[in-house]
Amino acid sequence: MIRRILSFLLLVWAIGFIWFAALPPRPAGDEKTDGIVVLTGGAGRIERGVEALREGWSPAMLVSGVGREVKDAELAAQFDIPARLMRCCITLGYDAVDTRTNAEETAAWIAANDVTSIRLVTADYHMRRAASDLRRQVGSDVTILRDAVHTEPSLAMLFLEYHKLLIGWVAALFDL
Repeated sequence: MIRRILSFLLLVWAIGFIWFAALPPRPAGDEKTDGIVVLTGGAGRIERGVEALREGWSPAMLVSGVGREVKDAELAAQFDIPARLMRCCITLGYDAVDTRTNAEETAAWIAANDVTSIRLVTADYHMRRAASDLRRQVGSDVTILRDAVHTEPSLAMLFLEYHKLLIGWVAALFDL
């Protein structure tokens, strides 16, 4: 009996991993939101957030998890962001150091800015966990539009991220 249970759990795990690796989240369309949240840590994320601002899909953007040494002007120069856009519309968040604290920083920004919908921008392999952590912080009152940036993660990265997602789900299930 125990072998059957373990076999079943292994099968569920394997099917889940195949789903996770083979069907990554995709970029969002041109839907409008109250704010954009970009989680730092990979190529293409800030560029995607700036594109959403320029296209008018949202009036404001938080870049969460910015290194303390990064200044507005440096970020603007690196990503070719006009100064007026930096002044009016972009907030740099310096408090987050991981996905959990990204969610906390984002929740505080959402509350401070009376935001009811956001475009969450992060890597495709990271999106499910980031959105799950954020959902736990903001509840169901905030709409989260997932805007995944396409990546080519290694098998090891997918394996690690899949297990982090599972651990987060189990922790949420048992309210840990």
